[in-house]
Amino acid sequence: MTTSFTVSTILPASAECIYKAWLSSKMHAAFTGSAARIDPTVGGTFSVWDGYITGKNTQLEPYSRIIQSWRTTEFPAQAPDSRLEIVLKAVPEGTRITLKHSRIPEDQAEEYKRGWKEFYFSPMQAYFQT
Repeated sequence: MTTSFTVSTILPASAECIYKAWLSSKMHAAFTGSAARIDPTVGGTFSVWDGYITGKNTQLEPYSRIIQSWRTTEFPAQAPDSRLEIVLKAVPEGTRITLKHSRIPEDQAEEYKRGWKEFYFSPMQAYFQT
């Protein structure tokens, strides 16, 4: 069984800055504090968090939407990749980033929901405020 969830926050940066940082090996590594290798093209693969997370960019809409196949080393071997949709929308305070994460192994969903907040949203807040 798989499940899905949505998490969102507002970051103090433009959608363009966030989009570029998400798809940049150097900037992704800077805001997460972990190694990242990202090919920022449709069909390009990525490995972030020192190889814990891997996947492929399946759709890119510059500065507004990124869709990726996504899995961690904790996924069961037979489990298909999950689907991560990142939506960026300008708001007066900066940009609302919404992550729609689906097709996640059901017993792992809460861990990833917490992980997005703790290991992405919090460090991104600090990164983009500088």
